[in-house]
Amino acid sequence: MRDYIIADNQELTRFALERLVSEDEESVLSYAQDRASLVNLLTEHPNAIVLLDYTLFDFSDEDQLIIIAERFSQSQWILLSDELTPQFLRRVVYSSHQFSVLFKDGPISEIRLALQSVSLRHTRLLCQRALEVILSHQEEEKPDLLTQTETEILKGIAQGKTTKEIAAERFSSVHTVTTHRKNIFRKLGINTAHEATKYALRAGLVDASEFYI
Repeated sequence: MRDYIIADNQELTRFALERLVSEDEESVLSYAQDRASLVNLLTEHPNAIVLLDYTLFDFSDEDQLIIIAERFSQSQWILLSDELTPQFLRRVVYSSHQFSVLFKDGPISEIRLALQSVSLRHTRLLCQRALEVILSHQEEEKPDLLTQTETEILKGIAQGKTTKEIAAERFSSVHTVTTHRKNIFRKLGINTAHEATKYALRAGLVDASEFYI
């Protein structure tokens, strides 16, 4: 019997991961909705394989993730996301061999390979793109504060668009955009859309004809 925990709030992704995990006949599957429920499930299943989209969960930073992984040292993690910053990748990859890293736009065969590597051989898998990102940014003094997705959502906020409108334009869920919005505010140390708009203006992300204060 192998315990798997799917920690991803995108319904389509959860459905796909369910199908892939079910290929393991010994799999027992659980679902986490947030960081607290994930910790509770790991308390019950400390040897679980966690399939996590870090960007959609309520982690304040990568240190929280690493601390939880260290607490449950027998767990293994497959990080699966649309975007992970070079800073994040270097931090988690160098901190522990518990973490495998994949991107959601990669081939399904890559996810299957990661599941086999983790469940059968207890070895992690870093996809080629993750390796390239890590290596290509080794000499950077400081990575960009916001990811490309977060920058685009910040522009939308500055242009006066609602969360629902931004989600529709990006073909994303309202929940996904809300999570990105929270991450943007946390990274920038701001609390309101007004402050976000002023930041976008100062940073040259929008001009005076595009934003509303």
